[in-house]
Amino acid sequence: MINLISRTISHISTLLKGLQIKSFLAVVLVGFLVLTTNAAPGQNNTALKERVREQIQQDDSQRPRTIGEWNKEARETEGSPGERLQKIGEESAEAFKQFGSGYVEGAKKTARDVGDSAAETGEDISNQIRR
Repeated sequence: MINLISRTISHISTLLKGLQIKSFLAVVLVGFLVLTTNAAPGQNNTALKERVREQIQQDDSQRPRTIGEWNKEARETEGSPGERLQKIGEESAEAFKQFGSGYVEGAKKTARDVGDSAAETGEDISNQIRR
């Protein structure tokens, strides 16, 4: 009798492992969330556009900010490829400078966060050792 119960439990656990219940439930939950979430991307587009436009205008660089400005600049220098290449070089240098400053700021913030996390971990370990 005990052998029968043991085999039944073993069979059920093997069956559950084969079905991978956890993965199945995760897929069902994600599907449920996707199908029931009310996402209306068209309603907030104007506010998003305005925020992006404001951020673009805050940048004081002389580089073209939109494709239209880029095309206008290309038409203005259409006859002289040397002048066009010079402008592209200047704009690229300015873009790399901007990118580099953003990269440095991000690296500093990441390093600061890592340092804070390491300090917290050290405190947690020292508190556990004291216990």
